[in-house]
Amino acid sequence: MPDLPTHGNIESEPLEPVTGLSFCEQAYLAANPDVDAAVKAGSLESGRAHFEAFGIRETHRKQVAEIARMEKRRRRARIESILNKSLPYIDDGHLFDFLCPELRQKFDIRDSELIGENLYDNDALTVIKRHRDGLVLDCGAGSRPTIYENVVNFEISAYPSTDVRGVGEVLPFLDNSFDAVLSLNVLEHVKDPFSAAKELLRVLKPGGDLVVVVPLTQPTHGYPHHYYNMTAEGILNLFTPSIDVDRIYVPISTSPVWTLAWIARDWAEGLDEEALADFKSLTVAELLNGAPTLLDRPFVRNLSDTKNLQLASSTTLLAKKK
Repeated sequence: MPDLPTHGNIESEPLEPVTGLSFCEQAYLAANPDVDAAVKAGSLESGRAHFEAFGIRETHRKQVAEIARMEKRRRRARIESILNKSLPYIDDGHLFDFLCPELRQKFDIRDSELIGENLYDNDALTVIKRHRDGLVLDCGAGSRPTIYENVVNFEISAYPSTDVRGVGEVLPFLDNSFDAVLSLNVLEHVKDPFSAAKELLRVLKPGGDLVVVVPLTQPTHGYPHHYYNMTAEGILNLFTPSIDVDRIYVPISTSPVWTLAWIARDWAEGLDEEALADFKSLTVAELLNGAPTLLDRPFVRNLSDTKNLQLASSTTLLAKKK
């Protein structure tokens, strides 16, 4: 394999930094012919791969920023071409905002200082790479540290990386707009997951790829709400019979050990000093003896109401019909 270039062609003209959010593949290759040649020769996967290895530590010519602005306009025009403009929206030059007051009220959407953020796993990255010449919807993208030119970031929050703002139950896109759809740790926060699933299928092209991640035993979390956890059967129930299942499984990144650690940490946060000491003394052997043997322990009796709701084995509702 030939040596890979470790820097772009930098001259004495004004320099501007390139970040993950402002990175543009075409602009990077245009401003760095040696990187472009390496990509075409097959010795380098992409300009982004080079940027993440070397370029993120460098400054680059103003030409990069200029071309990036042109590519951003082109990308926004591409996104605009698949929008359902029969729905009310505002274009502020940064994002297309479909989160109208009616939707806010209907789905109880409230602004929050909390930031949703997750990195793509291998399944998502594989799909993004497979459709590099198409369009991928990241529905409920959260705040993304990097913009992928073929990925449309849809959110209820106006993050710097958000392309289109709205709610999952009323996606503002035309039918069959996307080659792939990602819904990563989102459907538990959706008020009507059946409508949201139907919308995901509506905007996905026939034969398109669908990647869905939903928690089962995670504690309640996130913004704006946390409505539903799901079993594997529950996920399938949302989408069948409209899909052909390739695989449904639990990756190591969401294996049950994460739940154990999460619950233990959150449980500890809901205890006073005495109960916390009791909790830390608990052994696995004592736990395996069963819950009835632990009901009088301080770490059980003194757990806060908030944490009981967050970590509950089940929750009881008492009510009267209006």
